[in-house]
Amino acid sequence: MARIALDAMGGDFAPTETVLGALDAAGRGVDVILVGDEAVLARSLADAGGSLPIVHAPETIEMGDDPAAAIREKKGASVTVCARLVSEGAAAGMVSAGSTGAAMAAAAIIIGRVKGVSRPAIATIFPIGSPTVVLDAGANVEVKAEHLLQFAVMGTVMAEIYLGRTAPTVGLLNIGEEAGKGRELEKEAHALMRARTPRFVGNVEGRDLGRGTADVFVTDGFTGNVLLKTAEGVARAVGRFVLEGLAGSTDPAVQEAAAVLLPTMMGLRERFDPEAYGGAHLVGVKGTVVIAHGSSTRRAIANALIMAGEGAEHDLVGRIEAGLHG
Repeated sequence: MARIALDAMGGDFAPTETVLGALDAAGRGVDVILVGDEAVLARSLADAGGSLPIVHAPETIEMGDDPAAAIREKKGASVTVCARLVSEGAAAGMVSAGSTGAAMAAAAIIIGRVKGVSRPAIATIFPIGSPTVVLDAGANVEVKAEHLLQFAVMGTVMAEIYLGRTAPTVGLLNIGEEAGKGRELEKEAHALMRARTPRFVGNVEGRDLGRGTADVFVTDGFTGNVLLKTAEGVARAVGRFVLEGLAGSTDPAVQEAAAVLLPTMMGLRERFDPEAYGGAHLVGVKGTVVIAHGSSTRRAIANALIMAGEGAEHDLVGRIEAGLHG
C-alpha cells in the first residue's frame, strides 16, 4: 500500500497510541513513516517491540496556536514536516490527530490545492442506513455556489472509492425539496448543479440522511457539521434509551426481544464509533490527507492510516482533478 506520513506527536494520547496504531497499520500493509521527535518515537517503538522509519521533527503545534502562523513559524513541527513529505513526493498522504486547523493549514499552504479547487473540504461518511458522504463537514463556514459545485465532484469520487458506488447521486442539502427553497446560496447552487453535476437529484433534507435519497450530500461547513453531530447525538440517545428500557424490564416478552435486539443495537453503536473509521478526508489538496479525532486511540490511528492508504491507492487526488476538468 502507498506510503503515508503520520504526525506521531499529534493527539491526546501521542506518542504511545500513535506509534501502536502505526505498527498495527503497518501489519495490515500500510507503508508508514513516523514523523516527530526521533528520540521520543524511538523509545516508544522500543517499548512496543516494533520498528518503523522515523523522520525527525523536533517541534509541535499546540491547540492554542494560530494554525496558519504556526505552520509558517514552526517549520520543524511534526504536522508541517508531514505535509512537506507529501509535497516533495516522499509520501502519498498524511494523517494527523493533532490540531485540525494546523493540519488543514499545512495541507493548504504546503501541499497545495488541486487545480480547479477553490476551497478544500472535509468529507465524512455517515454510516447508518445507506452510507452517505457528507461535505463540507466543517472546513468552510462560508461558501459560494461554485464551491458547492466543486464539493459535488469531490464527494462523488469519495463515494466511488469508499462506498463502492458506480454512479453516485448527489443532493444539495436544503430546507425543502423545491428548487426555489433556501437562501440565495442554495438557489444559485441548485441551478449550477442542475446544469453541470451528473446524477444530481436536486434538494435533499436532513431527514433524508441514510435513506438512499442521494449518495452525496453537499452543503457548507457550518451546516454539514451541525447535521452530522446532531444525527450522531440523536442516534446515540435513541440507542441508549432503548438499551436502558430493555435492560430494566422484567417482562419475559421484553427480555426475549432484548436477546434479539441487543446485538443489533451494539452493532449500531459500533458503526457510530469514530474509532471504526479513523478520521475524515480533507479533499481538494494534492495529497491524501486524513484528519483524525484528537482523542484517537491506536485503533483509530490504524484505521485512519488505512483510509489514507486506500485513498492514495485508488488515486483519490487524480480522480478528483479529472472530475473537475473532465
